[in-house]
Amino acid sequence: MSSFGEIFRVTTYGESHCKSVGCIVEGCPPGMALTESDIQPQMSRRRPGQSKLTTPRNEKDQVQIQSGTEYGYTLGTPIGLMVQNEDHRPHDYSETDLYPRPSHADWTYLKKYGVKASSGGGRSSARETIGRVAAGTIAEKYLKEAYGVEIVAFVSGVGKIEMESQIRQREAEDTTSSGDINGKFYQLIDKITREDVDSDPVRCPDSETAVKMKDEIVARKEENNSTGGIVTCVIRKCPIGLGEPCFDKLEAKLAHAMMSIPATKGFEIGSGFEGTRFTGREHNDKFVSDGNGGLKTVTNNSGGIQGGISNGEHIYFRVAFKPPATISLDQNTAQYDGTDGVLATRGRHDPCVVPRAVPIVEAMAALVIMDAVMIQNARSASVQRLAPVPSELKAIKPF
Repeated sequence: MSSFGEIFRVTTYGESHCKSVGCIVEGCPPGMALTESDIQPQMSRRRPGQSKLTTPRNEKDQVQIQSGTEYGYTLGTPIGLMVQNEDHRPHDYSETDLYPRPSHADWTYLKKYGVKASSGGGRSSARETIGRVAAGTIAEKYLKEAYGVEIVAFVSGVGKIEMESQIRQREAEDTTSSGDINGKFYQLIDKITREDVDSDPVRCPDSETAVKMKDEIVARKEENNSTGGIVTCVIRKCPIGLGEPCFDKLEAKLAHAMMSIPATKGFEIGSGFEGTRFTGREHNDKFVSDGNGGLKTVTNNSGGIQGGISNGEHIYFRVAFKPPATISLDQNTAQYDGTDGVLATRGRHDPCVVPRAVPIVEAMAALVIMDAVMIQNARSASVQRLAPVPSELKAIKPF
């Protein structure tokens, strides 16, 4: 449906060319400082028309808080967030009255509902993600203030071009390495900031690779075509113990969140598909003391999650985005009545979605972690009202 989360719950609304888009956020803790200025930076990172690499649709995407705050603080009641659609042109999509666009949602929406939005893809448009980003920014603000959580995403691949540090390497028997990921990659996700990411419009932190990516996107745009890409995300300082067995494992929630973003086609966490090439001995993340009475892992092939529960290491994952389906090239395809024809699409479209997808991925990651934190806090608060667990149940005993 259009809602996500259990305790921190977000419901988005709006279509690509309606009057406004936005969301309702329920479950936000009261007493947190919050104004539009806290939300707007991420909205501006997501908005169209940022550079020649994105759609020329000119939207300011100015967010307005409609409810749930007073004097700059959250009330604990539902927060209403709205963004006006200003530069919408429904007439650009008149050809979709006859043709379902190849690989778009026109045909499936029509078969499901018996009616479809007449322009811009309706709810299947990336315009819907405005509400996600707005809500995710609120979640991220709480996580940062309460736990120090840091979430940074960046473009690591465009078409066939991929950052060298993303090419994972087998490093068997080397306990000083970062497992299957090379040291350069782990150093990157350990220190990367959003300022680093935004230093280039393609949002790739490697300058040499960024140039190649930009050339690729511009080339596809000039030929009225499109290309896909990969967004990598890291979550640092995530609390230990988040995630629920068995169906609501933290990586399962992350996969659900990421695969709900328009145009996504793949998700992998930690070693991902590359981990299938390893033996158990090579892949296992060995434990050592963290120096504070707890444990940490020498490697992080698990991607910060074991048994579906966060272990305190960096959570890192990759999301694959397909080439945008709407292109301004003539395409031989069928009309709704089955008659063969040629679709000549107009309108304004991204030649590659990944530069603008970065804040969307960050937002969905924040929503997952925020909801998991609140679920775990509810459990912890309930336990505190009971008598202490007998010490023998907590003791570590050899078998």
